[in-house]
Amino acid sequence: MKKILALIILAITLLFAIWYATVYFATYSEGVRSGELIKFSNKGVMFKTWEGEISQGISGAQIFSFSVEGKNKEVIKKLEEFQGRYVKLKYKERFATISWLGDSKYFVIDVEEEESPHFRK
Repeated sequence: MKKILALIILAITLLFAIWYATVYFATYSEGVRSGELIKFSNKGVMFKTWEGEISQGISGAQIFSFSVEGKNKEVIKKLEEFQGRYVKLKYKERFATISWLGDSKYFVIDVEEEESPHFRK
């Protein structure tokens, strides 16, 4: 009986490890999006995550929500600096959300400031 219980626990643990590795390391897509950085904050009660939004339209009709992993200190610093400016975000999309990493499936891996298309000379 103890052997069967141990095998069941081992199988459940192994399945969870495979699921987590797939969600964390495999990327569903990668891409770039541009817009005005309208929100960037560190939120959460038990797990603090970095969450942000860019507006991709003039009226704010298209909002792109994203997360940033806490280990990406350089990206976090740049996003705090670029608040309210037009930015280009390079991101990777995961298969699912992981609550202790962020609220979104989209994780920003690089950011740079860009000239706004609304105010070009």
